[in-house]
Amino acid sequence: MVTDKLSNAPLYYALGERIKKGLEYIQKTDFSLLHDGKYTIDGDIIFAAVSHYSTKPVEEAKTENHRNYIDIQYVVKGNEKIGYAPYKGQKPSVEYNPEKDVSFYDCPVSLIMINEGSFAIFFPDDIHTPGVTIDEPENVMKVVVKIRVD
Repeated sequence: MVTDKLSNAPLYYALGERIKKGLEYIQKTDFSLLHDGKYTIDGDIIFAAVSHYSTKPVEEAKTENHRNYIDIQYVVKGNEKIGYAPYKGQKPSVEYNPEKDVSFYDCPVSLIMINEGSFAIFFPDDIHTPGVTIDEPENVMKVVVKIRVD
């Protein structure tokens, strides 16, 4: 897992050409012009999902990981916490769904603050719980760039 401000994105270009392309997409896109939905960057290799939502208590948030895609989660507006736990063979509470590339977990996570203008990169071995309330529910606009790992 990586977390940082978008202004430091070039530090992470060395993680691979696909991650670089995803971070550059976030840097160059005016998200105020986009509606919620899926946006193709490079076919099914790299795409973005834009969404607006209200944060929720950690007990109500879903804890997940993915096998085939890396997430770059960028908070455009608002602030939230994201839970994190390294995958160490935890048993999923909901088995892997290959069509949605997701498993869900009921395991403890450490909460990390992700402020407006910041991003987090989650790799397949990173269990994460996005959209967690800081103190009070807050409206958030987020972009999740999905990057296929193969």
